[in-house]
Order: sequence, then structure tokens, then C-alpha cells
Amino acid sequence: MNRRIALFLKMALLLTASLLALSACTIQPLSVQEEPSSQPAAEEATGEEGVTETVVDVGDGIVGTITRPAATDPVPAVLMLHGFASSRDEVGDMYRRAADALAKEGIASLRIDFRGGGESEGAFEDTTIQGQVSDAETALAYLRQQDFIDPNRVGVLGFSLGGGIATILAGEHPDEVASLVVWSTVGDLVKDFTEDLGQEMFDEAAAKGSAFQDLGWRTITLKKAFFDSLAGPDLFAEMGKYPGPFMAIAGGDDSLSGYADAFAEAASGPSQVLIVPGADHIYHVLSDDQSAAETVIEATAARFAETLEE
Repeated sequence: MNRRIALFLKMALLLTASLLALSACTIQPLSVQEEPSSQPAAEEATGEEGVTETVVDVGDGIVGTITRPAATDPVPAVLMLHGFASSRDEVGDMYRRAADALAKEGIASLRIDFRGGGESEGAFEDTTIQGQVSDAETALAYLRQQDFIDPNRVGVLGFSLGGGIATILAGEHPDEVASLVVWSTVGDLVKDFTEDLGQEMFDEAAAKGSAFQDLGWRTITLKKAFFDSLAGPDLFAEMGKYPGPFMAIAGGDDSLSGYADAFAEAASGPSQVLIVPGADHIYHVLSDDQSAAETVIEATAARFAETLEE
């Protein structure tokens, strides 16, 4: 098991505690209709400067959290897409913390659990790349429908595999994504997951229809459809289709850090790259030193504030 999988084990344990805390919140179901309501569920005040946080049913069994700044006019927003086997608050609560940082800039956000993870419906073993892209499309449409959101100023943030999903989303819906930021993004899905999960898991899924891996605290099951789906998307081609502003952030010690410059070169719009010296795939967020994680969060909020302004 390589270093990045071990880090995700720690991440998953922390996220389990976060989900237990979230279970105290009531998920507000959508009305029985063909399209999701344009209004979020009843709000819960979270404290600072009138910021509110609401757990919502986005549609198609997808659960998310909307963080909304105090504002009377329609505000910009960011859709947050988590990484592989993670959930909507992300490791070390990085997405929850990013939502707070965005709210201070007057930017709302929606962070979701992909189906099969967190509080959303479905089984993790049914995960595919196409399924996660579909979830992201559902969430993007939901966010843009909200009355307090300016639909022309919606950005997308993706972490690790979520960065790949965000890139596909932006490439396929360039007119609906006003800004794109990725953290520790994947670049070559087959190569990256072969290195993470091992060729043996690919081979087992091909032979038996599904494969198992003991991650130390649970066994993950993935069907052959997941491994097949990795071969489909060309993330660099999708990046080239997106004309909007793009930023890639990566840790200097992350084996995926080389993708940051490669995506910036592939981008057809204005791009920025931030390499955090000495940081790993998750920016040492589970350590006592939060400086790398704070750098990432602050840079992300500043980038969206700049690119989503009127």
C-alpha cells in the first residue's frame, strides 16, 4: 500500500467522525416534482457574520451542504467535488474550511457527497467516472437554479479524483463554469489508479466482475465498470475545451504534482499554478502544522474572489 492510500485511510477515519456530527442535521427532502426546487431547505445559522449552512437533497439521491454568506443580492458560488472514497467535508475538514473562507469573500458554496459515499444514496461499489460526472452535472444545475445565486458566476473546485471530475465538467459545460480550481488533481486515470490500487485489483475485477481491497479499516469493493470507466476520459482534451480561468494547486512532495503545470499548458484560458513546497497529497492537513492547508484554502478563496467578481 503506497503512501497516498495510507493518507486516505487517515482521511476516511476523520470523515467518519464528521459524518456522525452531520447526522444530527435534518435533510430536507425535495418536493415531488420533475425538477429540484429552486430554494434550499430551511437554514441553520452557523455563526460568523450571518453565514448559514444548510443540508440539502440536490436530486438523484445526492446530499450536499450549502454555505451561504449574508447578502441580499445574488452572489457567486462554488461547487466542491471531493476525492476518491472521500466525502463532502473532505480530509481535515478542508472543504468545510474552504466554504467558510469563500463565505468571507461573499461567495456561496455547495459541497456534495457523490452517490455511494457520505450521506448520498447508492453503493460505493457502483462508482464509475461517468456516474460521478453525472452527479456533478446534477449538482451544478441545482446550484445555478437557486434564487440567491448568480448563475453566470459559478465556479468549480475539485480535489484529487474530484479534480478530474471537475475538469470534465468544465470541458463539457464551459458556458456554465465561470472558474475552475483543482487541488492535487489526477491526470491519467488508468496510470494513477494502477499505481494507487495495484494492477492486481484491475485484473481481479476483469476476471471476476468485481474486486476487493482491504484498506485496514474496511474493505472496498469496486466493480469492473469502475476500472473500465477509467479508460474513457481524456482530461487534457477536456481542459483544452474550457476557455475560462483555471488554477492548479499541488503539494511539492505529491507524486501527482507534475500534472499542475501540464494542465496549465493544456488550458485554453488564463491559468495559474501554485506548488506548495514540502506539502504532500493532502497538504499535511492531519498534522499539527496547518500552514500548507491554510495556504491552499486562502489561495483558493482569493482566486475565486478574483475570477467570479462582477
